[in-house]
Amino acid sequence: MKITRLETIRTPDLPQLLWVRVHAAAGLVGLGETFYVPTAVEAVIHDFAAPLLLGQSAFDRERLWQMLFSHAHFFGHAGAEMRAISAIDIALWDLLGKKTGEPVLNLLGGQTRDSIRIYNTCVDTPLYADQTGFLESPGDLARALLAQGITAMKVWPWDRFAPQTNPVAATGPAGWSAVGAVGHDLLPEHLAQGLWTVQEIRRAVGDKMQIAVEGHSRWDVNSTLRIARALEPYDVLWMEDFLQPDSAPDLARIVRESRVPQTVSERLFTRHAFRRILDAQAAHIVMPDIIWTGGLSEAVKIATLADTHHLPIAPHDCTGPVNLFACLHLCAAVPNAMIMETVRGFCEGYYREVVTPAVPIRDGRAVLDGFGPGLGAELRSDFLQRPDLIRRESAMKAN
Repeated sequence: MKITRLETIRTPDLPQLLWVRVHAAAGLVGLGETFYVPTAVEAVIHDFAAPLLLGQSAFDRERLWQMLFSHAHFFGHAGAEMRAISAIDIALWDLLGKKTGEPVLNLLGGQTRDSIRIYNTCVDTPLYADQTGFLESPGDLARALLAQGITAMKVWPWDRFAPQTNPVAATGPAGWSAVGAVGHDLLPEHLAQGLWTVQEIRRAVGDKMQIAVEGHSRWDVNSTLRIARALEPYDVLWMEDFLQPDSAPDLARIVRESRVPQTVSERLFTRHAFRRILDAQAAHIVMPDIIWTGGLSEAVKIATLADTHHLPIAPHDCTGPVNLFACLHLCAAVPNAMIMETVRGFCEGYYREVVTPAVPIRDGRAVLDGFGPGLGAELRSDFLQRPDLIRRESAMKAN
């Protein structure tokens, strides 16, 4: 099953997403995805990866991963190179599943669970103003989520008090931004205003709703510790990425000096970065993003590494639908998956316009059986027929 063609697809209305399709000689097509600066990733796929992959056996997934990583690593692997490798790797898993007639989860080792609990990341979308909700009426938002069966939510009530930078470069599908400079001065009134969101959720629904608190790497050690100590009485699910995840010793200090579980980090690329965090005892929950950190192949290794430290994984998805489907296969197969991130406005909104079928979520849980071969998801035919798609191909030369 030789790789005959690499195809990339992007669209102006989802400017940070890139889809990758790996075509094989048997007429099968594997689907992958990544997020952020897609034109750079597109160039990496066609200018760097295609000459190495075309004509190679799609079965040799691990060899191809190591080949791409070794070549990229020689010049510095992180960034667009790892996003390209991640998308290609997911597409190769999808291709192998289609060739064998098996869902990817079976190829990853089989099923460890038939569903997993989800949480809602509270961004504003055309369907739900969830970020506005947690800033203005968090109790009402928590009640609305519980009515849908969702028992955990993620909020970031302190971001607005950190120094702000230009948000354009990291604008997500719904217009939200995670860009900011590091804050070194958290005023007492700002600490109290951020804490109000958590307090209001607890007043409204008690402990029926678990609360994850995102930091988007906007704070220094001292501010993070102040926030952590303020949160301790409220039994939050975790604090996530309040520090930039570069320094394992500094992250370990937050673990030692507070009682709030710490989650690290969608921003870490490859198992080697997670190894430094785990060896330093710097996290309680491991959060890989499989469309950035190396695809499903690397995510399985990260999950195993976390499991060796008796810790769970909680995969990241606030980006695209193919990522979410791939994460669900991962959660089905590895024993230490804890919970899966979703955005209800994406799952009920633009995800359905891009891929088929709809994400299988019922009563606050993602259903992990009934997938078709591969990922069990495809780009919709009407989406592929859109005239505004930006497509590029690299193909084997005819003999």
